[in-house]
Amino acid sequence: MTSTKNLYFIITRKPEFPGHISAGCICYISEYKHRSSLRTRSRSPIKLPVFVMGSRSGLDYDLEVSSMEELSAEEAELLLALSVDAERLKWFKERDALRTAKGLTLGTEVTVEEGGAKLRGILRYIGRLTEPTYSAPLPGTFFGIELQGENKRKVKTDGSYQNKTVSCKKDCDLVVPFSRVRPVVPSSLSPSIPAHSQTEELNPGDRVTYFVNDTCRHGMVVDVLLNVVRISTDTDENGKRGGEVDVPLESVFKGEVPAESESMDVDTPPVEPNTDDLYLDLSVNSLVEVTLGKGSSYGIIRWIGSLPTRQETMAGLELEEDNGVSDGTFKSERFFSCPPKRALFVKLSSCRPDSRFQSTSASHSERMPKQEDAEGEVEHSAGKLETVPPISTEQVNQILIGRMKGIQGHCNSCYMDAALFSLFSCSSVLDSMLFKSTEPQDAPIQNTLLHDIVNPLRSKGFVEGRHIMKLRKQLQNHGYSHSFTTDEKDPEEFLTVIMHHILALDPLLKLSAAGKVQESYCYQIFLDQNHSLVLPTVQQLLEHSFHTAGLKLAEVPSCLILQMPRFGKKFKMFDKIIPSLELDITDLLSEGPQQCMLCGNLAQMECPDCFTDPLFSRTGFKIFCKTCSSQVHSHPQRRSHQPAALGIPEGYAGRGTPHSLIRDKLELFAVLCIETSHYVSFIKHGRSSQDWIFFDSMADRQGERDGFNIPEVHACPEVGVYLEMSPAELANQVPRDMKGVAKRLFCDAYMYLYQSTNMCLYR
Repeated sequence: MTSTKNLYFIITRKPEFPGHISAGCICYISEYKHRSSLRTRSRSPIKLPVFVMGSRSGLDYDLEVSSMEELSAEEAELLLALSVDAERLKWFKERDALRTAKGLTLGTEVTVEEGGAKLRGILRYIGRLTEPTYSAPLPGTFFGIELQGENKRKVKTDGSYQNKTVSCKKDCDLVVPFSRVRPVVPSSLSPSIPAHSQTEELNPGDRVTYFVNDTCRHGMVVDVLLNVVRISTDTDENGKRGGEVDVPLESVFKGEVPAESESMDVDTPPVEPNTDDLYLDLSVNSLVEVTLGKGSSYGIIRWIGSLPTRQETMAGLELEEDNGVSDGTFKSERFFSCPPKRALFVKLSSCRPDSRFQSTSASHSERMPKQEDAEGEVEHSAGKLETVPPISTEQVNQILIGRMKGIQGHCNSCYMDAALFSLFSCSSVLDSMLFKSTEPQDAPIQNTLLHDIVNPLRSKGFVEGRHIMKLRKQLQNHGYSHSFTTDEKDPEEFLTVIMHHILALDPLLKLSAAGKVQESYCYQIFLDQNHSLVLPTVQQLLEHSFHTAGLKLAEVPSCLILQMPRFGKKFKMFDKIIPSLELDITDLLSEGPQQCMLCGNLAQMECPDCFTDPLFSRTGFKIFCKTCSSQVHSHPQRRSHQPAALGIPEGYAGRGTPHSLIRDKLELFAVLCIETSHYVSFIKHGRSSQDWIFFDSMADRQGERDGFNIPEVHACPEVGVYLEMSPAELANQVPRDMKGVAKRLFCDAYMYLYQSTNMCLYR
């Protein structure tokens, strides 16, 4: 057989075209085709024709070599176990983790991240979960771990990953990608971790904290030898005062700081018998305080889980001041990262919410409706299917407007808050994803979306921040990103994970290019450098982008998600973009009759050269009937144009006017905007140009409640005033002088959401 060896690459910079390929994608080219490219293109080609791993289009794309880095087949298989492109790129850049994974062997004792904890186990399986396919010739490499001791009882699993079970001699309790596995004993391939995080030199007379048999003690340095510190103890292992002990250097820390909850002077306040209530609501990123020997210390929870030899649930804190003992390591094993002397490991039950942020004067209207939510959770657990229609224009003022309305923001969640509010508050176009059948392991995420987020939003106008955090934890536990609970993401990354990877929703967008269909969930608008647009509408941006890329719509989309032309989150291509309340996509469809843009008769000719003609710069696709095409191109400046014949659907040939032609249009229902890395959203909820509301999940960051921000929704009819202006009037508007929040809509647009009214569940 002919050799099918491939060369593999990871895309490190998102290409301008096609828009559905992201940084972090794995692509490949056969060695034979690569050699041919070297011969035909040059010794060092600028672009290579590569296939994107897992793409169902079967198309190869010419991508710039400078935007890719080559991978070994082993590295590609490890990275393919990560399903999110951004996550894959992140771990590719952390080369130490890849090197460690390549050095792992069966029988190695490892730690594995699961549900925010680090569990111990034995590596029992290294290999594939699926067989190679035509579109994915290289499956991912996964690691099967048999948990040990008490850790085995902490995880309820059947040894499967995304419904694929590992078959091997030993039981695999967990199957995970390499990013969640580390060897207990670092090998020569493991990332180097300093054995000792002590940054200050120890001298005789220094007061120190040290460990003996996992117990934290205090004393004074008598002498410092090569790797040993001789300490005059305050108390020895029998509790007697005085005496000397030699302690390894890595177990000694300068200053008197307790290291663990059992051996530090924690003044736990009197509690009821059920002590769980004290820390029941604490989670990673909660602001907490703990009482030490010198008083209260404040910090944030960075890790929760089990430590070796400890029965209790422990918390790793990053303190505000240098009162800790390490930089996130415990006995040479890293659990999180922070500056030196800021990390402290304590019992979770010793933590309590930071009292500095607890307000006793909060008005009743700004307290969270705990009881109502509890009832909703009971109903949810009973399996009752509840459907709540989106909020209508008549209900907006009653349900949505006000403080503590919308979705409550917390810890960089604004991208998710704005996206969910935009999709579900007043539109039902994507409600099918809430009810479609899904895999058993993905059902909890779907339930959280429906019962904890969408239904409360539509029925009460408010979603607590803890429900959004619950969703973020579920996504994180599924392995899509270990930073879903802490870091800011892009809305399109979150939407792709939910729609594609979790709920397996059919792609919203089908694009036709050169007779082939490509599928995607959103469309990134790109423009060539020679465009003449200054104050464009969304209609013009979409048409120019399709023209530049040679694209058509293969069918009318139910929901069209458009990303505006920007370079990153800071640089905008246009100072203002005019929202198109309707998108006319008739001329963007690859099939169906089209009208001449001048006389309305059946269009038979299309002229790409007219696209940059000043006469037609503000109109749609440049399509004409034969008569108008001849007249337009009789002008001396257009005689060099090359109009091409349009395909005419069967049954329309010979007709002058398309009979009963209905224009295909989509209506705008939401806009996501970004300014200084903070996302907000605008909702168009009615027919009037003034039917707009503005949502900010972190409207009041100073008035936090239980560590969460106060969200707000308010009407913004001023938007309609600017929409009714002429382009010349709008161009003269100074952004900082625009009324209300209108500036944010016109100047900070990041993503436009359109819907087909024929495909909404509720109208």
